[in-house]
Amino acid sequence: MKGTNPEELIGAAHAACFSMALSLMLSEEGYTATSIDTTAVVTLNKTDGGFAITDIALQSQIVLPDVSPAAFDEIIQKAKAGCPVSQVLKANITLDYQLNP
Repeated sequence: MKGTNPEELIGAAHAACFSMALSLMLSEEGYTATSIDTTAVVTLNKTDGGFAITDIALQSQIVLPDVSPAAFDEIIQKAKAGCPVSQVLKANITLDYQLNP
């Protein structure tokens, strides 16, 4: 079958939702990112009950001048926890980011 599979759609939705949550939380703290580029790598594994998404690795590159790494880390971790898609997924969600790559 050709086309996008459900795991890719979930990954795209998760990446977009996380980026929007991060943008909102940054603006609430008085910051405006020049760019936020997030991808999600979704892992699908066979389980006793069929198949399940077991892991999602969010990978984000953010351009944001004039923010300390410590302040940014606090904000991005809140965005990960507050992202609505993150909250509904039962998968292990990891986050790797580059600030001002």
